[in-house]
Amino acid sequence: MQWRSLVLGLLLLRLGLQALLALLPALAPGLCLRRRFPFPFQPPPAALGPHGGTGPGSSHWGSLLRRGGGGGGGAAGGDEYERRYSGAFPPQLRARLRDAARGMFVFGYDSYMQHAFPRDELDPLHCRGRGPDRHDPSNLNINDVLGNYSLTLIDALDTLAVMGNSSEFQKAVKLVIDTVSFDKDSTVQVFEATIRVLGSLLSAHIIITDTKQPFGDMTIKDYDNELLHMAHDLAVRLLPAFENTKTGIPYPRVNLKKGVPPDSNNETCTAGAGSLLVEFGILSRLLGDSTFEWVARRAVKALWNLRSNNTGLLGNVVNIQTGHWVGKQSGLGAGSDSFYEYLLKSYILFGEKEDLEMFNDAYRNIQNHLRRGREACNEGEGDPPLYVNVNMFTGQLMNTWIDSLQAFFPGLQVLIGDVEDAICLHAFYYAIWKRYGALPERYNWQLQAPDVPFYPLRPELVESTYLLYQATKNPFYLHVGMDILQSLEKYTKAKCGYATLHHVVEKTKEDRMESFFLSETCKYLYLLFDEENPVHKSGNKYMFTTEGHVVSVDERFRNSLWQDILPGEEDSAEKIKPNELKAVNFSSNCNRVPDERRYLLPLKSNYMRQIDRMVGLI
Repeated sequence: MQWRSLVLGLLLLRLGLQALLALLPALAPGLCLRRRFPFPFQPPPAALGPHGGTGPGSSHWGSLLRRGGGGGGGAAGGDEYERRYSGAFPPQLRARLRDAARGMFVFGYDSYMQHAFPRDELDPLHCRGRGPDRHDPSNLNINDVLGNYSLTLIDALDTLAVMGNSSEFQKAVKLVIDTVSFDKDSTVQVFEATIRVLGSLLSAHIIITDTKQPFGDMTIKDYDNELLHMAHDLAVRLLPAFENTKTGIPYPRVNLKKGVPPDSNNETCTAGAGSLLVEFGILSRLLGDSTFEWVARRAVKALWNLRSNNTGLLGNVVNIQTGHWVGKQSGLGAGSDSFYEYLLKSYILFGEKEDLEMFNDAYRNIQNHLRRGREACNEGEGDPPLYVNVNMFTGQLMNTWIDSLQAFFPGLQVLIGDVEDAICLHAFYYAIWKRYGALPERYNWQLQAPDVPFYPLRPELVESTYLLYQATKNPFYLHVGMDILQSLEKYTKAKCGYATLHHVVEKTKEDRMESFFLSETCKYLYLLFDEENPVHKSGNKYMFTTEGHVVSVDERFRNSLWQDILPGEEDSAEKIKPNELKAVNFSSNCNRVPDERRYLLPLKSNYMRQIDRMVGLI
């Protein structure tokens, strides 16, 4: 009897301990949250439930262990994902999707030419053109971009070439030469005019003058470098933005005829001021005139020198006269995104060692302070990697939203070789797309809901999908591209083109087709499905600008006619060889994607299911 009582007591004790362990996550949810993040992280007070825990309807982040998540997931879920995504992608389907992407571009482009040209943009619901808002100069959403210079036509030039349409490319180039002038009383944002207009003119000029003509015969009869001269004219009109600033950081806006407006704002964003180097550098090296690259480099260095001594991070809004950070948020989205992109891409094009050094330092600081989640993408316990917005001085979380522009970052990680981390971050944005059929401009990952619900046909997720496919050749990314293409056709197609989604949940439309839809979104979708495109097969090396303009990577851009870009910095022109490019991430690189995974899911099905649960898909 005594022996039986002892066994019964031990059994009851074991059951009691199991019950206590099961209750612990519910009694102390913060413990689970802290355990699952390798970096310090606390949810904001607004996200807490009435008893201090994460209440119903708030976040799945840090709570998956309570529900069997955290790297778990049943076999049935894994089978479901493998059935849908893994295995070869039929070449006939790929060809149809390539043609569908071309058709999407053609419908948008033809609608613009028929209903909107020579105005800047197409209103696809009312089938009419749109230009600057002369009645309301404060309407920066329109006036920063539209300069009364046939923006959509210019922005689409190299997409015509990439799709092999030589006759329309030649016709469009002649139209630009004959009808476009920058001698306009238009106040535009320096950044937008640079990436959309200057970049496209340079890209088209490079395509026209390429002796190999990989895209077909894109030459223009009697061409006399007119596009290069137009690019030079525009850049000269943008130069006043760099004058009379105590820091060397440019004013955000300039009037193309009169210079910097008298009432100009002294505050600018990091991306806007620090993402001019690729286009200005190409122009300088084609012209043999260091002026443009010099002012762009000076702005980058000025911003870089204002980074926090504590974290090494930069904020998102700065006063160009005082150097004081007005916006202290450090993130990868709006206001910051292309600054980091162009540190790396400037190195790829120009080979300047300091560009790579700055990028490596920036990437290391991003990993240290912005990255949350488990250390490895495809193994271990914990939440998937996510990059959040933090205070530039302390590294503390500032909010719980991310924006759609951040979806470019997996593509940038591909270029540096951090493919595994790129796979995880891309999967998170794709899960949001699957939920809404679009990416909301701002998504609150704590509340699992859009903070800003519109989608203006942005290309960033498509761009990262394309680059990840090029890096992995995994058919999963063709399925992603197919989903995106079908969503765009279903929800954004309008009477005359494709329209911004005013609300991603309600699927209401807004009467605007931004020029980047033709220059980027359609181009990346087309290239994703066109394996035989000259971009991939010609033997040339190409890089895409932040507006998706294709630029050949060749020696002429690695040779300058001047020695010192910045006076007094003798090492500034030191070159570094392409094979010396190294990632500074701490957990992964290209070599961690083995060949045997080519036809498997890039992200294990249990982790994919975990992400889908986190955005409310399941």
